[in-house]
Amino acid sequence: MTLPIQFPPPFPIQEYRSRLAALRSFMAERKVDLLIVNQHEHMEYFAGYAPTAAMYQAILIPLDGEPVAVIRALDASVFSETSWLTDYVAFADNEDPIEVASNTIVSLGHGGSAIGVERDSYFFTINRAVAFEGFLPNVRFVDFSDILWLMRQVKSPLELACLQVAAGICDRATMVGFEAAEAGVSEREVLAVMISEALRNGADNAQLVQLVCGPRSGSLHGALGNRILAEGDIVHAEPVPHFRGYTSRMMRPKSIGAPTDEQMLIAEATIRVQDEQFRAMKPGAEAKEVDKILREGMLSAGLRDRYTNVTGYTLGLKHPPRTSDFTRVFLADSDWRLLENQVFHMYTGAGGMAFSETIVVTPEGGRRLTKMERRLFS
Repeated sequence: MTLPIQFPPPFPIQEYRSRLAALRSFMAERKVDLLIVNQHEHMEYFAGYAPTAAMYQAILIPLDGEPVAVIRALDASVFSETSWLTDYVAFADNEDPIEVASNTIVSLGHGGSAIGVERDSYFFTINRAVAFEGFLPNVRFVDFSDILWLMRQVKSPLELACLQVAAGICDRATMVGFEAAEAGVSEREVLAVMISEALRNGADNAQLVQLVCGPRSGSLHGALGNRILAEGDIVHAEPVPHFRGYTSRMMRPKSIGAPTDEQMLIAEATIRVQDEQFRAMKPGAEAKEVDKILREGMLSAGLRDRYTNVTGYTLGLKHPPRTSDFTRVFLADSDWRLLENQVFHMYTGAGGMAFSETIVVTPEGGRRLTKMERRLFS
């Protein structure tokens, strides 16, 4: 019998304050008096609150003093329930949230300050930037792009614990999905089983499984269809559950009926190359060298005739609209080095079969958080 997944404790206030202290060191270096945070991952990272995207909301973080949230009045109860912050300004739906945020900045004494803005935020659109400039004509706006994405790269023990829970959900959802995936069964029935298992085990998102079957199994971003599984089909399962906003991922293939000898050889060779890549994922390793192991290994083994995509990318806090975090990716020209306790989704595939893991960087090499057996299932 499978034991229940053990959930870690909530993040303590001290962890949030430690994050703020690290952020404020960057603010001081760039002589920023106040930072407007509106990318949802960053709002959750610093405040414990991630809004919907229906209306603009933000966290105002001064160099000194407590942060203040600018939130939709409809969301005030959710904010109070989830955030450790206590200071907020709530706006009604008939108010302009940019104007409310601007007025709040002035009331905090920063109407003529240097203010940092996330120009790479999905929610800091050109129109919103222009509106802020109009409401705050005496402010000097400072670009704070990349900084918050990069400072979230190294995961704390509690963050790793959340990612471990999400990885365990991947394992369980895929296993029950593969138990259900038989000839004559609809791919939608397999998906329903996987989603149900994920939700029972703590997943907090609804769109949490990518399932592609039959001739489309090699299309990793293919849409769900209405296929009735048949002998010879390959089922591609990629659960992407979130737990407290943290997402782990995994890919596994299953053959409906006995796989061919060629499929078995391709799967085994793919896993061998990828395992070699994982072993190289140590602190200080060059990303391009880690990428080279898999990219050139797959090509030289004849498993692929071309390789245009990344071989891995950042995992951690994730909220819509971006489905994947490409702050750090593995490509042939990736000019950065791995850090201990970074977490990545490392993936590859050949012959319509894909394999991937959630990997944490350790001094001994990449350690799998996803634990499901690595093979072509049948």
